[in-house]
Amino acid sequence: MLARSGRAEARLVLRARLVLLAAEGHSNQEIARRLGCHVDTVRVWRGRFARDGRVVTLEDRPRSGRPPRVSPATRCKLIKLACDKPARHGQQTRSTWTYATLARRLLHETGVGLSVSEVGRILRNEDFRPHKMRLWLHSPDPDFCRKVQRICDLYHHPPDGAHVLCVDEKTGMQALGRRFPSKLPAPGRAGRFEFEYVRRGTWSLFAAFDVRTGEVLGECKPQRRAEDLLDFMESLARKYPTGQLYVVWDNLNIHYEGADQRWARFNRRHGDRFHFVYTPIHASWVNQIEIWFSLLQRRVLRYADFPCAGALPRAVMSFIRRWNSDEAHPFNWTFRGHFVHTQRHHAA
Repeated sequence: MLARSGRAEARLVLRARLVLLAAEGHSNQEIARRLGCHVDTVRVWRGRFARDGRVVTLEDRPRSGRPPRVSPATRCKLIKLACDKPARHGQQTRSTWTYATLARRLLHETGVGLSVSEVGRILRNEDFRPHKMRLWLHSPDPDFCRKVQRICDLYHHPPDGAHVLCVDEKTGMQALGRRFPSKLPAPGRAGRFEFEYVRRGTWSLFAAFDVRTGEVLGECKPQRRAEDLLDFMESLARKYPTGQLYVVWDNLNIHYEGADQRWARFNRRHGDRFHFVYTPIHASWVNQIEIWFSLLQRRVLRYADFPCAGALPRAVMSFIRRWNSDEAHPFNWTFRGHFVHTQRHHAA
């Protein structure tokens, strides 16, 4: 079977055919001529199989290979060094290691000299890349669990007849004008946009996302001020003239009471229908409006070419109208944490 196999390694097939020809009584020279190999090859494998008689004999024997140049102690020292902060080892001006700086530091501390490529091989073998960093945001809020639990409950089980609105501001939206026109993509070619641009001004978007319907209400303003936010909240009160409104937003200063008690006065004007729910510190990602802001960024703002400052708010408001008429839907929002595991499915 091995001699006729089309999937086995060619060297194993050759050795199997060699053994079969030897069993038929052919000489070493005849076998070498038929198989196109050296007579010494025939002699070695014929003799090995004759002594053992098993197919496994045709496999290559394990080889010791070259003795390791780098001792286990040196490898461990290198990995330990890479896990530590460079500042603790005299690298005060660096925040991360490179292979070159690790090699130099290892030589300084142990006297063992390794090349940069050898350092890289050792660390890659451990799936360790000390020069790579990822962004991570930790919430130091001591009430993180309680606050997130309340927001999850509002998302998944809102009070009867109440509206849950995710409110936030997208600030610093730049109306960039490209120096040269962008090129559309084509088969086999990605689209391209000009690197150089002209700044034509910035705008801030005040927006609210209805968790139940997916509808978005937004207003563009030149600045983000408490007065602008108050005007936007008045428009929300007109949009939802009845029922309780739960507003989920972050810990920005204008979201809290000012010296004039703006939100207490605002709430009294509207029959105390508004309930303000704050996300944990450094956890604005709990706010679903952030998901919609990412859609706006990718679809409208990222590669846009605005001929004037006023073109940006027109494009944003046009996207909001199109979203509400054609695409508005609740998000399939899921949070997996050590205290809550909930999921709500919505129809698109």
